[in-house]
Parts: sequence; C-alpha cells; structure tokens
Amino acid sequence: MSKIEKVKAATSAAFHGRDPKDAVAAVSSTTRNSTMKTKEGSGGVALPPMSIPTGGFEPSSALKTPKTPADEGIDFFESAVVGDAPIQVYELKLDADGGPNKDRSYIRLPPPYVPYVLRVSLDAGTPASKNGVFKTNFPIDGGQFGRTRFAERRLPTDVSKPIQVDLPISHAGAFVYWVEYDGVGDGERVKGREGYFNIDPALRVRKRSSILSEKRAPLPSLSGGGAVQKEDVHLPLDGLAVLTVVSKWMGSLDQWKPHLQEAKDRGYNMLHYTPLQQRGESQSPYSLADQTAYDAELFEAGWKGSKEDGRKRMKEMLKIAKDEYGLLSLTDVVLNHTANNSPWLLDHPEAGYSPANTPHLTPALEIDDAMLAFSTSLQAKGLPAKITSAQDVDVLMTAFHEELKTLNLWQYYVLDVVKQKADVKEVFERGTVSPWKGESVAGKTVVELAKLIRSSGALDESKKFHERFSVTVKPEIAASLVKAAFTELSDADALASAWQKVVDVLNVPLYEEWENDTSSALEQMKGRVKYTRLEDHGPKLGEITKELPLVETYFTRIETDKHDPKSLSVANNGWIWNADPLQNFAMPPSKAYLRREVIVWGDCVKLRYGDGPQDNPWLWSYMTKYVEELAEAFDGFRIDNCHSTPLHVGVTLLDAARVVNPDLYVCAELFTGNADTDTHFVSRLGINSLIREAYNGWDPKEFSRLLYNYGLGKPVGSMDGACLTSSAELPPPTGKGPSRPCVVTPLQGSKPHALLFDLTHDNESPMHKRSAEDALSTGALVTFSYSAIGSVKGFDDIYPKLLNLVAENRKYEVGSEGGIGRVKRVLNHLHAEMALEGYSEGHVHQENDYIVMHRVHPAEQKGYILVAHTAFSKGSKDRGWIKPIQLRRMKAKFILGSYINIASYDVDQDPNILRGLPSSLVDIEPVIPHEGSDHEGPFSEIIVPDYFPPGAVMLFETQMEGIEPDLDKFCSSGASEAFDDLDFVDLNVILHRAEGEERDATDGAIGAYDVPSMGKITYCGLEGWMHPLRHIMKFNDLGHPLCGNLREGTWAMDYIYSRLEKQTGVLPRLAKPAKWFKERFDRIKASLPPFLRPKYFALVISEAYKAARRAAIEQCSDFVSSGTDFTQDLALCSIQMYGLVKSASLDPGKPTPSLAAGLPHFAAGWARCWGRDVFISLRGLFLTTGNFAGARAHILSFASTLKHGLIPNLLDSVRNPRYNSRDSPWWMLQNIQDYVTKSPEGISFLSESVKRRFPKDDSFVPWDDSRAYAYSSTIAEIVQEILQRHADGISFREYNAGPNLDMQMNDVGFNIDIRVDWSTGLILGGNQHNCGTWMDKMGESVRAGTKGVPGTPRDGAPVEIIGLLASTLRWMDQLSNAGKFPFKGVETEVDGKKRTVTYKEWFDLLKANFETYYYIPSDPIEDAKYHLDPRLVNRRGIYKDVYGSGPGREWSDYQLRCNFPIAMVVAPELFDKDHAMGALRIADDILRGPLGMKTLDSSDAQYRPYYDNSNDSDDASIAKGLNYHNGPEWGWPLGYFLRAYLYFDTVVGEGKNDKNQTLHRLSNVVLPARRHIQNDPWAGLPELTNKDGQYCHDSCNTQAWSASTMLDFLEEVHTINTA
Repeated sequence: MSKIEKVKAATSAAFHGRDPKDAVAAVSSTTRNSTMKTKEGSGGVALPPMSIPTGGFEPSSALKTPKTPADEGIDFFESAVVGDAPIQVYELKLDADGGPNKDRSYIRLPPPYVPYVLRVSLDAGTPASKNGVFKTNFPIDGGQFGRTRFAERRLPTDVSKPIQVDLPISHAGAFVYWVEYDGVGDGERVKGREGYFNIDPALRVRKRSSILSEKRAPLPSLSGGGAVQKEDVHLPLDGLAVLTVVSKWMGSLDQWKPHLQEAKDRGYNMLHYTPLQQRGESQSPYSLADQTAYDAELFEAGWKGSKEDGRKRMKEMLKIAKDEYGLLSLTDVVLNHTANNSPWLLDHPEAGYSPANTPHLTPALEIDDAMLAFSTSLQAKGLPAKITSAQDVDVLMTAFHEELKTLNLWQYYVLDVVKQKADVKEVFERGTVSPWKGESVAGKTVVELAKLIRSSGALDESKKFHERFSVTVKPEIAASLVKAAFTELSDADALASAWQKVVDVLNVPLYEEWENDTSSALEQMKGRVKYTRLEDHGPKLGEITKELPLVETYFTRIETDKHDPKSLSVANNGWIWNADPLQNFAMPPSKAYLRREVIVWGDCVKLRYGDGPQDNPWLWSYMTKYVEELAEAFDGFRIDNCHSTPLHVGVTLLDAARVVNPDLYVCAELFTGNADTDTHFVSRLGINSLIREAYNGWDPKEFSRLLYNYGLGKPVGSMDGACLTSSAELPPPTGKGPSRPCVVTPLQGSKPHALLFDLTHDNESPMHKRSAEDALSTGALVTFSYSAIGSVKGFDDIYPKLLNLVAENRKYEVGSEGGIGRVKRVLNHLHAEMALEGYSEGHVHQENDYIVMHRVHPAEQKGYILVAHTAFSKGSKDRGWIKPIQLRRMKAKFILGSYINIASYDVDQDPNILRGLPSSLVDIEPVIPHEGSDHEGPFSEIIVPDYFPPGAVMLFETQMEGIEPDLDKFCSSGASEAFDDLDFVDLNVILHRAEGEERDATDGAIGAYDVPSMGKITYCGLEGWMHPLRHIMKFNDLGHPLCGNLREGTWAMDYIYSRLEKQTGVLPRLAKPAKWFKERFDRIKASLPPFLRPKYFALVISEAYKAARRAAIEQCSDFVSSGTDFTQDLALCSIQMYGLVKSASLDPGKPTPSLAAGLPHFAAGWARCWGRDVFISLRGLFLTTGNFAGARAHILSFASTLKHGLIPNLLDSVRNPRYNSRDSPWWMLQNIQDYVTKSPEGISFLSESVKRRFPKDDSFVPWDDSRAYAYSSTIAEIVQEILQRHADGISFREYNAGPNLDMQMNDVGFNIDIRVDWSTGLILGGNQHNCGTWMDKMGESVRAGTKGVPGTPRDGAPVEIIGLLASTLRWMDQLSNAGKFPFKGVETEVDGKKRTVTYKEWFDLLKANFETYYYIPSDPIEDAKYHLDPRLVNRRGIYKDVYGSGPGREWSDYQLRCNFPIAMVVAPELFDKDHAMGALRIADDILRGPLGMKTLDSSDAQYRPYYDNSNDSDDASIAKGLNYHNGPEWGWPLGYFLRAYLYFDTVVGEGKNDKNQTLHRLSNVVLPARRHIQNDPWAGLPELTNKDGQYCHDSCNTQAWSASTMLDFLEEVHTINTA
C-alpha cells in the first residue's frame, strides 16, 4: 500500500469519524479485495471532512463496570416492566441508499428522563440492505462513549421484510451513524450518507411557584409569586430564560448575592457569565491569560487563595445560585485564542501560528514589522501622527506604500531568474539531460512552454512565501523541456537563456499576484485607519504611537530568548467578512494575513491545535484540562467564536467536557450565513441551541418572521402529534427482556434549536437600534417564544448605549425601579411555566407595527396571548392601527398591560454605577374583551385601547369554551369496530372510488369533492383525503387550501358521511362507518372554532384510514398481511379496482362487483371490464391477496361467455361482448390454472358448472333471449373447448361488424382467423388489419392516412401466446396423467389424418421448435440452426416478438419487445437457459425503464417513446397515438420481466450460488415503483409512461395489471424467502 493510499485512507477515516490508524490497517489488508464508495449528500452546500484526533488520549473503556448511562439504558429495557406507560419510540426512516434525506440528516431528540428508543428503519429490499451494516458511535452495547469507536448491527438480508435498528436512548450527547453495504462492483462497499442525532441534556432546576394567582393576577414576591422551592424539576430547553451578566460589573463573589436575587426575581433561571478566568492585559473577558485560574478581581481585595481555592469558591457560589436562587450557570468557553500576554506563551510559543511552524506567514510578518517601524518614524519622516482628515490618511498610506516597495516582497512570489538560468546551465554542462517525456514541444513559443509547465504541475509553489524565491522548477525538468523545444540550439548558455525567457513568462502572473495582494493589504489597512482614527462611529484612537500603531498589529512578539526567534512572532486572532467558517484562515492556502483581510484582535493570539494532540501535545492537554474544570462547575457552555473554532477541536474538547458533565448544555452563536453550515456545526459539535437575536429584525414584518422561525413551536392546531403517532408493541432493543407497549412517532428532521435573545451583550442598545421604548415590546415578545430565551441586564434596565467590555469598570445597579424588569418578571416566569406545562403550539400575527403572539396548550386549549405595539421608530406616541383581535369560541381575561415612560434620554454620568435611562412602567387599565356571536359561534374580541403607544404590551389568558376534554380520544376511538365488518367491496367505497365510479354508482348524484384552489380530490373515499393530508400532517401545513376550506365551512365533513349514508341501501354495511363519521363530525362542528377544524378533521380521517386499511389487510393473505408497506400498498390496488358500479357487471341482469382495467379512464360502462386485463390482473390482485371469491366470480362470468373458442375482450356486462382478442382465452386458462393451484377450492373448481351465455352454434342472441343460458358446461369442458376450437381452427366475422361496432376498423379487420401449424405446434392468427393481442392500438388519423391501420398487428404467433399455450398444455398433461382431467388431448387432422394429439405431444412439439423459431443467435455463424432471415435482424441474442408476420411485414418478427419474458415465466421449459439469461440482460439494458418496459427497442426505426393521443399531425408514426406500443414504457410487463429474471438468474446467472444477489438486484429495480405508489395521489402504478418514466397525460394514472404483476413478483420473492 503506497504512502498516498495510506494518506487517503486516514483522511477518509477521519471524515467518517473512524480512527485513521485503524483505517490504514484495515485498508492495507483489504485493498486487494474491496473498494469503498461514499454516497454524496443530497443537496445543500458541499462541506469538507472533519478529522477527529485520537492520538494523545486514553481510549475510552468498553467495560461495563461501573455502569455507564448507556448500561443503565440497556438494563432498563432488559428488566421487568414497571407500570403500564408505553415506551416512546422515535422512528427515523432512511432513504433507499442507506442515508437520511436532507431534511432528516440532523435529528434533535428530547432528554431521556425515561429511556426511550430511536428506531432507524429502512425499507425491505433497498440497496442498503445488501449485506448492510449499521454503524454508530452511540454505545448500543453499553460502555463508555468513544467518538471514534463504533458499534455495528448487521442488517437482515431478507428483501421481503423491513429493517429496524432500535437504539436504547438513556443519555444526552451527539452521535453519528451510517450504513455500509455491498455496491454493484465486485468487492465494492458503499458508505451511505451520514446522519446525526443530538440528544438534549436533562437540566434540573429548582421548582418555582406560579407567578399568577388563582384569579390570574401577577403575584408579587412577597405574596409568593415565582418563589424558589425545595424540589427540582426537569427544565426543557424551551423553558430556559438566560440572563447575560459581566462578572466584573457584579463585583467580587461576596457581592454577588443581590445580583442573584434580582435575576431570580425577574424570572431568569440561568445566568450566562462572560469568561471568569484570569484576564490578560487588555482586561477583556474574552482575552484570557490563564485558562486554569479564576480572575483575581472575582475575590475580595487581599485574598491570597490558590487556583484550586478559587475554583472551590466559584463552585460554591454557583451551587448557591442553583440551590437558593434557582439559577443554572452558563459560561463562555474560549477555545480559539489566548491573551497576548499569557505567561505560558513564553514556554510554549508553538501554541501559536508563527513563521517557524506556519512558514507561509513570513511575508505577512514582514509587512507587520514594517507597519510598526513606520508608526514610530512618522515625526522623522515629516508625516502626520494625528489624523484629522481623509487627506492625512491618503498621505500616510502613500508613504507606507513606498516603504513596502523597499521590502521587495515580490521575491516571495516569483522564481529567481538568475538562479534558474544558472541551475539549468549546470545541468547541460554536466551532460545529464534526460529526454523530454511529455507532448511534442518542438517549435512552441515561450508562452506555450510556460503554460505547459503550469498545467503539468512542474511549477513548484508548495513552499511559496516560506522564503524569498521559494517558487521553483526543477532544473532537470527545465533542461529537458528547452532541449526538446529549441532544437536549433545546442550551446548550454543559449539553452539556459531560452529557459530564462520561459521563466520571465512564468513570473508575469506571479508579479500580478504580488501586486494584487499588496493592493489588498494597503486597501484593508486604509479602511482600518479611517475607522479607528477618523470616522464618528469608530473608537477615534488619537495619535499614532508605538503603543497605538497605524493599524492593529497582526502578530504578538513574545519576549524571550529561549526559543527560535522565528517562533516568537505569533499570529493574532480575528475575523473576516464573509469568510468560510470551515477554513482556517491562518493556514495555507489562505493569504488572509498577507492581504490584511483579518479584522484582528490585537490582544488575542490564535491557537494552533494542528490535526490532533500529536501536533501540539501541551496545548491539547492544557485546553482539555480547561474545559473539564469548567464542565465540573457549570451547567452549560457558550462556545465563543464558534464558527472559527476548528471542528475537530470543538468536538474533541466538548466530548471531554461531557465525560465530566454528561448533561452539559451547549449553545453557540454562529455567523455562517448558511443554514446548511449551521446544521453542520450543530450536528457535529452537539450544540443544543443556536443563539438568535430579535434585534436582527429590521422592521415588524421581519421581526415577526424571526419569531415565527425560532419561537413558534408548532402552529396552533398542529396535526402531527395527534395524527402521525401510532401504537405498537416494542420488542426488546437488545433481544433480551420483555416486549412493551409503545407509541411510535415518525421523525421528519430538525432545525437547530434556538436560544432567542432580545439583545446579546455585544450589540448596540435598543435606543441605538430602534428606540428605548421598544425594549418593552421586544422583550415581551421574546418571552413568548417556544424556545430558550435570553437577555442582558442592560436591556432590562434600558442602558442608553452598548458598554465597552474592556474599558467599562463601573458596577451594576441592583434593585432599579426603572426599566422593564417588573413586566419581564411576570413574562419570564410565565415562559418557563408554559414550557413545563406543554404550551407547545403558537400563533404569530403581524399587522402594521403590532405583533400578536398566542401560546396554546394543544390538549386543554388554554393559553396566553400577548399584544405588543413595537417601537422601531423614535418619538412616536401614536396608537397605530390593528383590527380587533377575534378569538373564536374563547374567553379572554386581562392579566396585565404596560407601557414605558422615559423621563430623559440623556446618558447617565454616574462614575461608579451603571444606570439605565430614567424610566417607569405605566400600568394600563384592564381591558375587558368584548364578547359576541355570529354564524360561526361565540367569540371574544380584544380591542386595543385608545392610548397604546409604541412599546406598549398587554397580556391575556385564554380558554376555549365548550371544548370537550376527551374530544381527541373520542375522535380517535371506535374506528376498528366501525370498519371491521366491511368486505372488499365495501372498502372500495370507503377507501377509493374515482369520480366516474361514484357518479355511476349514485346515478350522478355524488362526485369527487372539489377543494377551491386545489381541485377535486382523486378519490371520493379516504385515500382521496389522505393524499393532501399526508403532506399537511407531516409539515403542519395549515395554509394548505384544504385547511382553508375546512376553516370556511363544514362541507367536507358533511360530504364524507352523507355519501356513505346515501349508499347504504345497496351496501348496508356502510351504515356503521357513516354513523361513526357523523357522530365525530357533529361533535367537531358543535364544539370547535373554525381554526381547529383541520386538526380534528385530519384526526378523524387518519384514524378511519388506518382502521379501514387494517380491515383490508387483515382480510388478505399472509403474504400481504406480513408484507412490506410496498406489498400492502399494491394489495390495496385490488380494492381500488374492484368495486360495484351500475353500468358494468359480471351479470347482465344485475349489478355485481367487477374489476376496472384502470382509473380514471376505465371507471364505468363498457370500457370498465376487459377480458385480457382481467386475466393479466387476476393472479396478482386477487389470488396473491386472497380474494378468491372475486377471482372465482370473474372466471365464471368470462367462462360463461366462451364463443368461437374465445372469450370477450370487452365484456360490456355480458350483454354485448366483443370477440376480437386472440390472447384473452389463454390468459384465462393461465388464471384457471393459477386459481386451482392457489385457492382452497383447488381441483374441484374444474367441476363447477357454468351456464353458457350463447348457443352452441355461436350465434349472437340477447342476454334475456330464451336461447341464452340454455345449456351448461363445466370449467374443465370450457378449458377443453378452447383447446379443441383452436386445434380445429377458428374463422369468423365479428357480430355486428362495421362502424357501429368499431368506427376505426378496416372492414377486413373484423375477420378473425386462427390456426395451428401442426408441424411446429404454434398457433398463428390475425391479419395486417387487426390487432388481437394486448398491443391493440388501431390507427385513427385520416390526416396521416392511418385510419384502420393497426400500430402493432402482431399477426402470426406472438411469443406470449405460445408461452401461455405451453403452460396450459403442460398443466393439462399433468392433470390428465393423474386422472384429474376428463380429456387426454385434442382431435385434429395432422398430415391429412384425423387423430388425437395428446397434451404432452403438443407440448413436446412446441418445446422442440420454440428455440429454433424464436431465438436470434448472438453469433451469425449459428444462423443456419434457426428459422430466420439475417437481412432482417436488427439485434442479436434476443427472442423474436412474433413468428410468422404477414407478407411485407416479416421484419416485425425480429423486433425486440417486452413480451418474451411472459413466455419465460409461464413456460420456462421452452427456453435454453443461457439464451434466456442473455436475452434478459439485453432487455434489462435496452427496454427496462423506471416504472415499466419499453414496448420497442430504442434502436428500432419505429421507436417513438412519447404517446399523445390528441396529436393529429401528418406524422403517421405518432398521429392519434399510433405509437401507443412502439416505445412508451408500459407498467405491467415489468412484473413479468422481474419474474423471468429472478428465475433464470438464480439458475444460470449471478444468483446461481447466492440467490440474494438476484433478490437485491431486482429489489433495486422496483424502488421507483415503490416511491411512485407512496407519493402519487392515485396510490397505484400507471398504465404507461413516456421515455425514461416521464409522465404521460393520456395514461391511466393507476392500472390494474401494473400493480398485479408487481404483486406477482413480490409474492415469488416472498416464497423464496420463506422457503
């Protein structure tokens, strides 16, 4: 294994979260045998790999002693069940390729107060199930968590059963998972996309008493409002109320208690402390000099304790804050930099980036040195040291530019021309020039040669900027090149001079790069000079001195002589506008320091971690100790400068912190500007909350958008919780222990959780950004967010401006009567109470300058509503405008109202105390909501008082009136009892019924429900409603048109039960479900306001759907009831297609249920029931599903119509059947065989007597004529009659031939002729004017000249008819020999002699001739063995579609079509196995599409893959859809192809030794069909598609035989797997 391969393996391992060393070892041992491919992410930004360091740390123990949280979770599930509460199961469904979709790539899970299960599931038969292995660093097997240690679960290989991996969740953390599985190539392994799940920490805090009295008035502290109690409660993250405080403004620790009291009184439950460690010389709390010591100023003057003493005192204070004041603790963790005067830098300069360890910084340091020298020489140079104008800036920058020129920095960019020439000359003089191995270069110009050098990689820039002239080209390469290029030169000096010219060209863009970089550096410096010295909003630093140079220094100079001088200038940290947060700007290829793009913090040295502890052992050890000590003391971390913290650093150090404190809360502020990048950080680091800021909203509309995105929770009336959960039985996740009841909730993916601040501590004040009055309205609105919330003391006290963390040394005022604290106290407490009690739904309404937020408890429908008048502009006292706020069926009670009165906007100049603006809260008189009633019922109306100035707020309690407490339970109860008694025909009405069927069944009275702005639902039954509801419930899309229609009225509810009530006369069992619907909808209409109707409508419909679906599946076969979702979805198509309409029946005298060929085009009338379609569909839809009664009825009905030896193609309710289908009787015989084989009735069915619709002379008589049904035959006799009539030969003219029967048909086309060629046994028939097989498109275009011209006549012997014939003969022979069939064969004339041809004899004749007449050999040398004309062969290695096409159309025999696999399935004995497999592989490559099979070879001249029946052009090939079967991809042949492939591949193909190879291959083929049936509103498989699965508007959206043959295939797979 090469070094490069090892590097790749290690890099890949790090990216995937594995130990690079292990990966190198593993790949070394398997390189010869396998390869690994990684699936790319689906959408979003491309994100780089993350290397997790493993070296330098003690490995986590896998031992289970003492017990870890993971061990305890396992123990829980393996122990006896305590109590009857169901276990919560969260189900995460992966895509077919083994990865989560983009929405589900990040999952946030709740704290495991009680262990629960994360179920990762995968559909059966997906690619990822092929020898799949689920991997995760979640400790499934117990023991300690290790970031790079992965547990595995081998996935079952049964392609018929879904896959589930259950993870017992019992502790917080951030985890990754993926699936690896076999790829397509030999030995190839595929790694699916990674997914991440973060489990929230379990935060415990002191319980507090209610902030409101029983009369819902705010309780003061003295009355016990918000009092801290003795017991603890679990505080969800959405209940956090965080206050940021700057410790140096609180005083020493002994002065903290009043601050804690104030924070507690104001309703906060967590304090965010800016860094408390020892500050550096700048005194910024974010510039830490000693990370392991608390700042000396935290302790009273004269305190002499040790570092350990300081840590102990801090822990004691934090415990007091938590226990006595109910305040959790959060502190900043600064991982990216250290103070420029950190004493440990003297010993460890390697901790920073310097030219010694990062040599590309060398020229950047030179510029910085030059800037410092320039700053101290201004007076000597006669330059202004104090800047008073833009002209001064220009003068200084011009002068500095001249200084830079003297440095000759261009030498860091270019090749040394002189040295390059000399080195090349030396090579020539040594005589060691090698021949040029590249492309011919003779005669090329120097420009072309330079371009070649660059493109070939010969220009070595790997050490660019390390030192001057470090860009090179190896002289050996240069000499070889110029010798080959300048063939006219031989002198060494001349050749070296020629190379010099090439070097000059190479240097041109390098000089340009230097000029661009210098220009950028100067421009950036000029901007900083203007900002820091001149602009009004800048700091105006004053005179330029050594201490305050021209601009901030980019490097800290460490003053010691203990180390290499190059290591003593270390880069300062900072930030860059619009930088990629995942790129380290101190490392190559970044030139940020050289181009002066970093907005630098001169007091902070950027820390250099390298790739892991091996690169900087001391720094990793030191910073690990730092985070561990903090995690021991604090409840949470805020990661400072998170977006610039290297991911591998953050992940590793946070993992170390979580070992100390497993329930550590982690938040961060990211400035990535990209939601995908945010999620990337959140998922890898395990960030629990991202800090968001309300003051980023620039107007009320944008502010309301922020509140909606980060603080809404779920919209009021959300459906997912009520409608998508399901009850089930949970097997023990480890395989040990009892099964338990569970509730399964599907996961749809998560957004990063928000910690929404009204204002963060490093941003401008309300007075600066909006108005001082806005603090009240914005602060109040933030407290109403269903998220963690935060604020700063200066916001509550209304500080007039942003305070300088470094320069400001005054102390906080405690107990101020001003500001908004009194209202914040109530709202902060209420915020936590609402989170604890489950007020998880919300509504945000913005109107002009008003924002209204409503928080609601979804079960009890009680809530709180906040009305806020924002104050984005200063000075206005206008009430503004908002319509009365109407609350349907709700009572509202006023709790409080206030506005703020600010006496003065002057800044307080108190030298010792930090004070806010002088202000007071003015209470608003209670507002009594108006109560009224209208056609929609009672309502309350909140009207804003006449004086309600900007910044004012009002709070009300709301309670819905009249809602029944058990309404949810009632709506979801009783469904099983209501639907259990329904049969398949009843369920067709309940679940499906297309509009054409419904109107036919109800004499036009009922059609499909029409939803304004959406259109008519697809089905009148539940499936029609479920299609839009699935989307609505999944995404809580309450803005959907269906939800709008439900809010506007109850018409949809009335429609659902009334359509059932009206049909109970015909189908009496519909009465129970009709009653069930009506009872629930009546309660909903009577008790709920319009805005809740969508939720409860969805609840009723989804429960009814589940019950009806369950009732259907339970009546099906074990194959269906134990099958996958895909199998069951297809099985429902049997109910979808089988129903009762009046205009189509299996009995001419009365309506009976019948099978529709497809929907919506074949819903009713003569077009509903087709003989061919019925019998292609009957096996899959009826026999595999267990509907034997339906199958029997159809066989008997069609058998009764036997005439001319044929059954009808069009049944037309057995009244006027049409006999023009040559293949239909053979499909029926195949189905009789299948019915006898599969049904409980078995062979006795052949004795069933059938009354014959027509007389024995085949004359047509009306169905009610006395000659109709005058005699009977058994099924066995009917089978024999079909065989005998074909043996005799069939020749007749269709009854009623002419335009009344078929207006398109040519007159000759009505003549039906069929015969047996007894030399081969083949049945031939048809003529060029008719089309007697399923490819039955008749030309219709007069304009194109195709009227009466079939698109695909297929006269002769179609391959599938021969296969069906052989199948019947084989079966008849078996039965006859067993004495179970009353006939031995057929009587016929062969070679002029009458005799009996036995079934076996006929079958053997077919078998002996089939290959000879149908196979087209791959090698033309073998043509002589077969009946073929080589001139007509278009493709070899296939089977003919037909044998014996009529004169002039012999070429059509040789077309590759999708029919031969049918013959393979029903009569595999006819085929040479190797020939068959070869032909199937060709079909797989050429014919197979996503949802069907091409009906013609794409290389055929007739191939036209787009079907448009409305096209009436003069193009004869496509006019009026003549190409119906000449290219479009039909669904039903796909099932036969799959069955044929399954059979032959397991006999002679890849699956011969391992059937799973074949099963997985074919399971992948059906994935598009699986997706289609799940997502399409028709819930079926289409009749056909255009090229490559494109939608065809003339196709039936769901077709019986498309679903049927897919069920046939899946049943065979099921049989193999259960054998």
